[in-house]
Amino acid sequence: MSIPPDPAASDDVRTLHQLGYAQELVRVLGGFSNFALSLSIICILSGGLTSFHVGFCSVGGAAVGIGWPVVCLFSLAVAAAMGQVASAFPTAGGLYHWAAILGGRGWGWVTAWFNLAGLVTVLAAINVGTFRFAAGVLEPGFDPDAPSSLMLQFVVVALMTGSQAVLNHLGIRVTRVLTDFSGYWILLVAAALTAVLLAFAPDPDPARLVTFSNFSGLPPGDNPVWPRAESIGWLFALGFLLPAYTITGFDASAHVSEETVGAAMNVPRGIVRSVLVSGVFGWVMLCAAVLAMKDPAEAAAAGDGAFVNTLFGVVPRTTALVLCGGAVLAQYLCGLATVTSASRMAFAFARDGGLPMSGLVRHISPRFRTPPVAVWGVSIAAVAFTAYTPAYPTIASVCVIFLYVSYVLPTAIGFLAHGRWWTAFGPWSLGRWYRPLASVSVVGCVGLIVIGVQPPNEKAGYVVGGLAAVLAAVWFVRARHTFPGPPHGVLGLHQRAAIRAAEKAVHEPAAGLGEP
Repeated sequence: MSIPPDPAASDDVRTLHQLGYAQELVRVLGGFSNFALSLSIICILSGGLTSFHVGFCSVGGAAVGIGWPVVCLFSLAVAAAMGQVASAFPTAGGLYHWAAILGGRGWGWVTAWFNLAGLVTVLAAINVGTFRFAAGVLEPGFDPDAPSSLMLQFVVVALMTGSQAVLNHLGIRVTRVLTDFSGYWILLVAAALTAVLLAFAPDPDPARLVTFSNFSGLPPGDNPVWPRAESIGWLFALGFLLPAYTITGFDASAHVSEETVGAAMNVPRGIVRSVLVSGVFGWVMLCAAVLAMKDPAEAAAAGDGAFVNTLFGVVPRTTALVLCGGAVLAQYLCGLATVTSASRMAFAFARDGGLPMSGLVRHISPRFRTPPVAVWGVSIAAVAFTAYTPAYPTIASVCVIFLYVSYVLPTAIGFLAHGRWWTAFGPWSLGRWYRPLASVSVVGCVGLIVIGVQPPNEKAGYVVGGLAAVLAAVWFVRARHTFPGPPHGVLGLHQRAAIRAAEKAVHEPAAGLGEP
């Protein structure tokens, strides 16, 4: 007996055809799977633990107790604004299409490169962070910056990323099983960590969570987490990198739009819910770590070992090892999900002719229904980036800037287009709240760029500035003449006419980027 087609899936295919694309990827992800993919990439057991020192070594407990929820509210504003656009244009490649549809192919091209660069660097950051976390657990006193450690890091990260690429190559059904499991696993291990830390906390003092302590210049020596500074306000802002780096990757729900059933509703729900759930569970877990510390100053002096030292300092070693093993598994699955997201972005951009050798990158395996060249291409690029920038904090800063710029570009264009030439919205809509939340997103992104390039991560500024300069040169010299952009079917005739009429007002500051 044949199984009748899913009406929701049929509607998705129809919508995709209206947007100018054929259904090439297999559509098998439900609402939970879409949510679990973004939850897996955010992974509070990855960024939350491996970057714990980035926040705590700024102003201590207040960086977690106050700073984490402040930045999570900002991330939730970004996610909500992103969700409205995703509901209107549910395609793989997500942000790239939104910017191109609402602002012209030039803005789409820039957004695509920033988003792809962000996904590649966040994959590098996740896997480098996993290696350093595991090494610090297995070998107390491990020096991650020693030449021998950096060589071992490169080899292990290459093997780890290669295995994640293999699993992605085998198809979205394999990835779906693992990321669904990962969604449950992250919350289970986070809850267990929270309970154990609170149970063994020697002197839990809630006042720590609102206490500002100047921990800059620690650990003492040549490589403090943050150079010595006297401004508590500035140090508090620098600590925002902990939640900002952790709560990234929620664009993954959009990148698998063409593999999600009921995408116009399930994609924005997946984006917003993943940020909300990660923000709440992550905050409670990290607050438990702060409360469990025997001595906050001693924990800060451990630098990137602050979390591990706290855990092993109060919890029996066997229990701590089991919990850390659970965290490492979650971190590995976080990288696996990131390969999925990054490869779909590369596939979508190549499908429109945006990448070198686009014909190869957009190829879909007839057996596995995955883009194998895109999968392996982003994986190799991530490993290569770790050779250029082996320092974990710098990699984390770079990926935060790249990703949030790519998140906010289509949001800012949407702010201008909303109610003017963007009048056809999806079923998931913020209504009058879209423009205020879009404004918060843009202002917050500018702040993150400033914070992300501060010493000792000034190399991040060179990477981001270099990419911006190269993109500007390539666009005006070549790409504006050769890049076709999304198919014309993406916009109705009345919308294209409205964009042409509004182009002068929107794109005068950056002439040429908005050409339809």
